[in-house]
Amino acid sequence: MILRIFTALLIFLSSSIFAQNENGSKQNSKMVKTNYYLDFLNFRSDQPGMTRLDVFIQVPYSEVQFVKSANGFSAAYSLTVSVFDENKEKLISEKSWTEKLDVAEFDQTLSKNNFNLSLRSFNLVPGKYLVRTSLEDKDSREEFTVENTFVVSDLSNHLALSDAMIISRKDTVNGSVKILPNVSKSVLAQRDGVPLFFEVYSRRNQKISVEYDVINPENKTVFATTELSEVDSGKTQTFYTLKDLKLDLGVYAIRITLKNAGGEKMMSTTKKFNSRWIGVPENISDMNKAVDQLVYIASSSELDFIKEGENPQEVIKRYLDFWKSKDPSAGTEENEIFNEYYRRISYCNEKFSHYSEGWKTDRGMVFILLGPPSNVDRHPFDYDSKPYEVWDYYDLNRSFVFVDETGFGDYRLITPLHGDLYKYRP
Repeated sequence: MILRIFTALLIFLSSSIFAQNENGSKQNSKMVKTNYYLDFLNFRSDQPGMTRLDVFIQVPYSEVQFVKSANGFSAAYSLTVSVFDENKEKLISEKSWTEKLDVAEFDQTLSKNNFNLSLRSFNLVPGKYLVRTSLEDKDSREEFTVENTFVVSDLSNHLALSDAMIISRKDTVNGSVKILPNVSKSVLAQRDGVPLFFEVYSRRNQKISVEYDVINPENKTVFATTELSEVDSGKTQTFYTLKDLKLDLGVYAIRITLKNAGGEKMMSTTKKFNSRWIGVPENISDMNKAVDQLVYIASSSELDFIKEGENPQEVIKRYLDFWKSKDPSAGTEENEIFNEYYRRISYCNEKFSHYSEGWKTDRGMVFILLGPPSNVDRHPFDYDSKPYEVWDYYDLNRSFVFVDETGFGDYRLITPLHGDLYKYRP
């Protein structure tokens, strides 16, 4: 494994570029545009009256277009981070740059473990901002833009707490602590716990207690612990791993609270993360729904067998056994069919959701079963017809017609889908 992606605490103030490159097996073509992951973190600035906003952008190799080069394969993309006031009326600051990637083998361009990580920092007056990030692929010219509203905290008080960073990896090199941030915030919590990093700023040496709470999707506390800590005058960096967590799939939150010697709450910060399991695609967050979504690949008897498990643990075991039986590369952590199936579902939910979730629609059904069409011919505004789409599958020598009878985006399949066509194609 070639590791080139470490974030040194000593260089958080600089504008640095990091990358990770790992050999990986070939995967099916991507269906869902992850595009990139973002994380925004408040740290104390060295400029009076300012807070440092660190913007991390993690771009999977699979989301950019690689082309053949003299020494392998190359890709490039440009990034722009624009910081506006809350109402997007005034541009406060903007930074643009280009990232270049080089790999020796084509499989490296497809591995989900390969990514490039960028960091840019902005010194801002505390307040509410709109942060726009844009990525443009230099080869395909595709552009992806995300806008987020973010509160820049005031960290100038006599005691202050930075935002929490979830850590992917921590090493000590030549006496310097270096960390790789987990920008996607996807965590195998039951195996590795949740490793955290944050900073406490104080004007004097003092003893405090740090309370850690893990809150589930139903807003209930499922884990709590308290640690005593001595903070120095100035900046105290803290590394802490929440262990022995028994969490289901889904989005959880970690709340870090500082209390004084008398137990009085002084301040807190919250960080969300996605709890996932080994071998389960990251985009699955609801096991009951994930089982229901097997309808396009499991027989009715297989589906009934999974749902009739005596308890949730048995349902999960049967569910995972089902996917293990479909694994084309048994013995590896990666299950390409498992991942691809739920990538298609996520894509359908993003593109086709209407009155019902996208995976339940007719277009969703065809997309999940047969994969992306070779060509889509859209007719949303023809004078003499209702809106319709024609999906061509050249390898099947078939076309499917969807008509929006209501005019509200509810496209219904009018071409029969039966026989071998109603069978999942990886």
